[in-house]
Amino acid sequence: MQRENWGSRVGFILAAVGSAIGLGNIWRFPYMAYDNGGGAFLIPYFFALVTAGIPILIMEFSMGHKMKGGAPLTMAKLNKKWEWLGWWQILISFIITVYYVVVISWAINYVGFSMTLAWGNETINFFTGDYLGLTGGPFEFGGLRPTIMITTISAWVINFIVIYSGVKSGIERANKIFIPVLIVILMIILLRGITLPGAAEGLNMLFQPDFSKIADGKVWVAAYGQIFFSLSIAFAIMITYSSYLPKKSDIVNNAFITGFINCGFSILAGIAIFSILGFMMHQSGGELPAKLSGVFLAFATIPEAINELPAFQKTIGALFFLSLTFAGLSSFISINEAAIAGITEKLYKPRKKVAAWYTLFAMIISLIFTTGSGLYILDIVDHFINSFGVAMSGLVEVILIGWFFKIKILKDHFQPISDFKVGIWWDTSIKIITPAALGITAIMNFVNEFSKPYGEYDKTALILFGWCIAVGIVLLGIYISTRKWKNIHIFDYYDNEENSEEV
Repeated sequence: MQRENWGSRVGFILAAVGSAIGLGNIWRFPYMAYDNGGGAFLIPYFFALVTAGIPILIMEFSMGHKMKGGAPLTMAKLNKKWEWLGWWQILISFIITVYYVVVISWAINYVGFSMTLAWGNETINFFTGDYLGLTGGPFEFGGLRPTIMITTISAWVINFIVIYSGVKSGIERANKIFIPVLIVILMIILLRGITLPGAAEGLNMLFQPDFSKIADGKVWVAAYGQIFFSLSIAFAIMITYSSYLPKKSDIVNNAFITGFINCGFSILAGIAIFSILGFMMHQSGGELPAKLSGVFLAFATIPEAINELPAFQKTIGALFFLSLTFAGLSSFISINEAAIAGITEKLYKPRKKVAAWYTLFAMIISLIFTTGSGLYILDIVDHFINSFGVAMSGLVEVILIGWFFKIKILKDHFQPISDFKVGIWWDTSIKIITPAALGITAIMNFVNEFSKPYGEYDKTALILFGWCIAVGIVLLGIYISTRKWKNIHIFDYYDNEENSEEV
């Protein structure tokens, strides 16, 4: 089976940016900045980008490009004992995709609701009651919600068509549509937002620097967390995408471009969101609403603000939820591609056949999140998979690559084909700064988890939907790594014994 390549450098960058730009850029970054020092938060934020985000992007781009494989194959080529890490990351991607798709389905539905402002004046009640049919707890399923189920299946169909069409004809072509349209939509919303009365007050609340927060270690942990989770690193995506790059590709520049576009989009999204929230405050004469992060910001607070707009309410509403839809789909497709690539290589089966069976299986699993208890289960799974999945796999990855692999091999690979060289900054970031930041984050996550149960959920729900999944995917990854590759010649590209010895 011949490995596909991207059709152009622009196509790869748009795909990488499309993966990085997701729902979290729109609804997580604005709140993180506001709650962690406003404009002062940008100092640790960009420091984290330069010392963790971009260095890891360079590392994963060079790994995928040199080894020409998805995460499991790449890890196995680096060292046969590390294949399990690749499968752990693939399973993280799988878990994320089965609940992420449901949030995309909500956005699709809300595009329709915007046409009539169907959410009314009680936007929270509409979202949790009329729309989600939210039950009393995680184990009160309440049956499938047909509207959500239909749009969830629709999102899976779109994903299947894109991935089935291939890397160049499917993923690249889709992102050449999604990303430019997404940016245009965001600019329209931003321009409308900053012209509203009270917009300046909202932006002042977002960017007014509180430099006293810089001394707070939690702010720095939040900055590293935001960079880490928003760049699609450490769960197989960037390794897979870079494996489709042609032989001569500028690894370093691609990493910088991807990182800075992603962060630029986050800042623009923050301006758009807070200008509208500032107008909302101006109209009500009150303070910022309590629901400023996550799904409630997107599906309750923003609709409430849209209700107050003097004109073009339906248009702005539709554009906002279209932006969520496009941002979600571009990331969703990349997550699935990472999983499908890994499975295809391991089983040595036709890509299209794997895509069909994978999509069917994952779609069925995702239906649990379309029930009346779907939001509860989604919240628990998302918390554990990010805190004890993505963060932990990233920590393991940088420790293994930084300390137990000759990173000079990667450096010797990407330096000659990149426009400019990286020096001790990259080595120090991979070996010291990033492991330290992720290590502190991991410790804090464990301390917080055991000091107080997350979200005040029942312990049984936290064990079943949280710990069992977080631990189970590690064990399953280890088990899969013990199974033989169906095509052992797939390793011939790289001399494993010569270049992957531990030091």
